[in-house]
Amino acid sequence: MDTIIFKNVGKTFKKGQKLLLKEALLDMFKPSKSETFEVLKDINFSLEQGKTLGIIGNNGSGKSTILKIVAGVMFPDRGSVKVSGRIAPLIDVGAGFHPELTGRENIYLNGVILGLKRSEIDKKYQSIVDFAGLGDFIDTPIKHYSSGMYMRLGFSIAIHTDPDILLVDEILAVGDEAFQHKCFLKIKEFQRAKKTIIFVTHSLFLVGKYCDEVMLIDNGVIKYLGDPKIALEKYKTQES
Repeated sequence: MDTIIFKNVGKTFKKGQKLLLKEALLDMFKPSKSETFEVLKDINFSLEQGKTLGIIGNNGSGKSTILKIVAGVMFPDRGSVKVSGRIAPLIDVGAGFHPELTGRENIYLNGVILGLKRSEIDKKYQSIVDFAGLGDFIDTPIKHYSSGMYMRLGFSIAIHTDPDILLVDEILAVGDEAFQHKCFLKIKEFQRAKKTIIFVTHSLFLVGKYCDEVMLIDNGVIKYLGDPKIALEKYKTQES
């Protein structure tokens, strides 16, 4: 059974799109510019339940956009997407966290955002804290956390939601070696439990070790999807 299906998915962004209100108002009095660029072009793939897909490609190729569409935090302009199951997205370090709240308070906030009931968080709270390894910092406002502490807490909360689909976007790169090892042991555990996993990484070693399939994407187009060894060879050839 396929848990993720993309059919002719396209996504377009505007060049120079202004995010600040002041800049947007000033632009109202300038000649209209409708320059756009396609970040995804007719993306078609399906991912079977229990499989691990790695996505590789140069910066700006569309890797993270695919993850965000799977997670439901971004929507395609064209095509259709079907996703079945509870998702744990590890896309942006600290996404869903409130910087003024403590680690303890953010566990409850983020847990609810990811679909847990308070009673479920109560039962899993100590395990979340133990896995994150934050100790006494759990009652410190997270605005004082390092990026590694953010990541450890975010990863720990996500894996305790018992997801059907785990999305990981390069964030494990900010963890120390011991925590990375613990995370990948958990990923292997998820694979044995037939969870579906997609991760974006620049580590070709990780792709070769953990992935059942690999997607090579370039300028919004899938160049190859299938055997990890072939995908890695094509990527190395593209880089040289």
